[in-house]
Amino acid sequence: MKQGIYTVEENTPLAEGVFRMRLRGDTSAVTRPGQFINIRLDGKFLRRPISVCDWDDGTITIIYKLLGDGTERMSRYPAGKTLDVLTGLGNGFDVGRAGERPLLIGGGVGTPPMYALAKQLLAAGKRVQAVLGFNSAADVFYADELRDLGAAVRVATADGSRGVKGFVTDALAGLDYSYYYACGPEPMLRAVWKTAVTDGELSFEERMGCGFGACMGCTCKTLTGFKRICRDGPVLRKGELLWDD
Repeated sequence: MKQGIYTVEENTPLAEGVFRMRLRGDTSAVTRPGQFINIRLDGKFLRRPISVCDWDDGTITIIYKLLGDGTERMSRYPAGKTLDVLTGLGNGFDVGRAGERPLLIGGGVGTPPMYALAKQLLAAGKRVQAVLGFNSAADVFYADELRDLGAAVRVATADGSRGVKGFVTDALAGLDYSYYYACGPEPMLRAVWKTAVTDGELSFEERMGCGFGACMGCTCKTLTGFKRICRDGPVLRKGELLWDD
């Protein structure tokens, strides 16, 4: 984990209530897809954890949804504004388990970390498939960007206005995959855990206090005891999860 000052280079809308922000600064602590950053916002006590969508030697790209006063305020930050950011948080996905035909599953703002993951897997010669779930066609983002990378993308919308009508689990039918990586709201992750036919990894979206394991405010139950989503996760293996009925 590193703390630093980052400069906003871009902060633009992608879909209804969804924004992309690009930050310039030290990216050396970001080493794996699926990690997240924690941003200090003006006038807010708690930082905001946001998954990393992509990064390079000088910039980090994040995608976030307007969910309250903090993210609404964040959406109005102009280019040139500086932010205090913790980077390199979380364990990230294990690309070594992918096999030859990995499947990436993103639900809503669980989609962004799939972009950097797809880049790494495609660079390693894997045949990447992606299933992305949204409420409606107006909510869809980054499907085209994933296709441009070379992934085969299937979109599901709850209202049927684009792609498969239903949820991501409805779009899994007929797909042949060696391993899966999923990120999204917990009900989606639970459904994927029950439906997917291979081993896989699930990245949890969770409210956090500190973001680095000190406050114990984001724990979940596993076969080996309670784990902290921020420090031991946000990515957990399918086989270690225990769900409360």
